[in-house]
Amino acid sequence: MSSPEHPQGAGAASAAPTAHAATNYSAGTGRRLKLVALGAALVLFVAFLIMHLAKSHAERGLARDTLASASAAPLVEVVRIRNAAAGGTLTLPAETAAWYESLIYARVSGYVAAWSADIGDHVQQGQVLASIETPELDADYLAAKAKLTAAEAQVKVRHAQAEFAASTYARWRDSPKGVVSDQEREDKKAGEATSTAELAAARAQVNLARADVERLAAFEQFKRVTAPYAGTITERRIDIGNLVTAGSSTASTPLYRMSQDDPLRVFVDVPQSAAADLMKVGVPAQISTRDAGAQSVQGKITRTSAAIDPRARTFRVEIDIANPRSALVPGMYVEVGFLLNNARMLQVPAAALLFHSGRPQVAVVDVDGTVRLRDVTIGRDDGNTVELQSGVARGDRLVLNLSNQIVDGQKVRVAEAGVALTAAASPLP
Repeated sequence: MSSPEHPQGAGAASAAPTAHAATNYSAGTGRRLKLVALGAALVLFVAFLIMHLAKSHAERGLARDTLASASAAPLVEVVRIRNAAAGGTLTLPAETAAWYESLIYARVSGYVAAWSADIGDHVQQGQVLASIETPELDADYLAAKAKLTAAEAQVKVRHAQAEFAASTYARWRDSPKGVVSDQEREDKKAGEATSTAELAAARAQVNLARADVERLAAFEQFKRVTAPYAGTITERRIDIGNLVTAGSSTASTPLYRMSQDDPLRVFVDVPQSAAADLMKVGVPAQISTRDAGAQSVQGKITRTSAAIDPRARTFRVEIDIANPRSALVPGMYVEVGFLLNNARMLQVPAAALLFHSGRPQVAVVDVDGTVRLRDVTIGRDDGNTVELQSGVARGDRLVLNLSNQIVDGQKVRVAEAGVALTAAASPLP
């Protein structure tokens, strides 16, 4: 029992020197650690103090700048008004239209036997575009001709009867008195009149039958669908074997659509403000497209609607131009430029306009830097610039893009930097 306890005691005795060796520090170690910790705390305190002072200085500077900005007059950009050019150009969107454009329907019902014109084909007046088989019409035409033949034969019969009745009455009428009775004589006279009336009725039946034949013969001509004028086929809606119905109702399908594009019509919707200059015939116009390399075409106003559309406040203008080479086609978007008389008009950028309570206004800066709102009358508006008839004078300084926070009578500072100007304004000196 004693032998096992001895090793345990020996192990404990050997562990004690090891623990003592692990905690054996040199003299002054604790003091150095305290100095290091105190230095680190001092550095952190100094850094915090510096950051706090810098932040406080920045906040005071921001407060000063904010106060100065709030107390200073707002900065605005202005342009000076000048007179509009003596002959300004008004450019408007327009659309080309064919001189003639037609939907071609069948005049007789039947089946398409053949067609000889397709989209893009240039056809001449009277050229056959398609042919229609009409078995029912053909049968009616033959029957009508047979009825006419029968009616003509009936006329011959009635004519012979009328001649016989006339000769019989003549003999009885000229017979001596007492040979025939008056009753018989009157009977022969009535027979002559009856025969004459029947002959007239037979002749009327001939005329009626002949008219029916001529009507069906005219319809027989419509079996050949022809072009009503020289032009271009723009749409084909038939093919061989299609059943077509006569007429142009909603249940009928057109066979072709064709148009004539020489000369060509150009339609423009002109704003009411330009009525004084453009609601007249003969005003020059320049038609152009946005296609690269396309040349402009010169024309003149041919006719106008002579009335303002109350919904859009525009009026329709038509310009007819020659188009021998088909440089323009119907349905194109084009731009039309008109030279206008801008005398006594003042041009301003559209950015200078304000709309308060439904009235157009501008903000004018006085010589002392005060904003004044003025009502103006718009004479013409082409999108980028606006021509004013009243409310401003030449040389006035107008504010561009006025802020909602600036009110009438407020002091402002005028921007010295240049602004993006339109052709309507000149920069401040």
